[in-house]
Amino acid sequence: MAKRRIYIAYAGGTIGMRTTDRGRAPAPGYLAEQLRTNPIFDSPELPEFTINEYEPLLDSSNMGPSDWARIAKDIEKHLPKYDGVLVIHGTDTMAYTASALSFMLENLNKPVIITGSQVPLCELRNDAMDNLVTSMILLQRYADRIAEVCIYFGGRFLRGNRAKKIDGEFFRAFDSPNMPPLGRVGIDFELSWDAIRKPVADPKPLHVQPIGTASVAAFRLFPGLKAETFAPMLEGIQGLVLECYGAGNAPHRNEAFMEALQQANRNGVVVVDVPQPLHGCANLSLYATGRALLDVGVISGFDMTPEAALTKLLYLLTRESNPDKVRRLMQIDLRGEISLP
Repeated sequence: MAKRRIYIAYAGGTIGMRTTDRGRAPAPGYLAEQLRTNPIFDSPELPEFTINEYEPLLDSSNMGPSDWARIAKDIEKHLPKYDGVLVIHGTDTMAYTASALSFMLENLNKPVIITGSQVPLCELRNDAMDNLVTSMILLQRYADRIAEVCIYFGGRFLRGNRAKKIDGEFFRAFDSPNMPPLGRVGIDFELSWDAIRKPVADPKPLHVQPIGTASVAAFRLFPGLKAETFAPMLEGIQGLVLECYGAGNAPHRNEAFMEALQQANRNGVVVVDVPQPLHGCANLSLYATGRALLDVGVISGFDMTPEAALTKLLYLLTRESNPDKVRRLMQIDLRGEISLP
């Protein structure tokens, strides 16, 4: 197979860090030098690559919508000249970035794979090398058969907007709780081609839809919540991801809490219910406690991850001015982020 050409957007993360007297911190130039000088990366099984190291390199805890926009615009600029893109990123907010990019990169017709590591490449025992090499092999072998934003990490190939960080201790840090992985990598590559979004023959031009100008928030319910704590957060925002109990339930006997939600709905705030359990769906018709949320204007996010729900809400509220249209589109599968009942 002829060598493909890929673009590497190195945004930061543990993978290229070194240990300092204040803990691990980004080491500018180190990872790029390893990619250029280590003979492993000259293997005929790997694609040719161009790497762009961002300035500054960021621990992903510092990532936000402006950084997503920078990555998206970088992809938009370079993807036409390459067969695919590898984004190197920290793990803490990788699922947010993957979800955001899946919505922002409209008409994406090539693969964008995001990876990183739990242990820096500079340490003797690390997961960085496998994650890098396997991500590059995926792009070399299958760039013409994948057209979506994905995460490769610890042997799992995942849809980006279905992924969630589930472990801070072990190398298999990511999973997609409500969807089987797109692939598993062990001795062999086992990819689920029926599930992978594929290129179309006559694509529209890639377009980046900016997000981040809308005001959204996320809130996790807890027993004993006082409405006076919750209600002020609803002022001045356009959307809220509400992480509810079980199958999307909430304390409907808390009248002040329910009134706050109803008033937010009257004010045009889009409130999306996602379940707190790692696995499951917000089925607001199943229990009276869920039905009460429907009655005050809350909508179901079905089985979206909180990360996907938040970034999709940002994307839609930045693009659309009508809250009712946003509510409708939140419940439509746009990028494979949702399993409709």
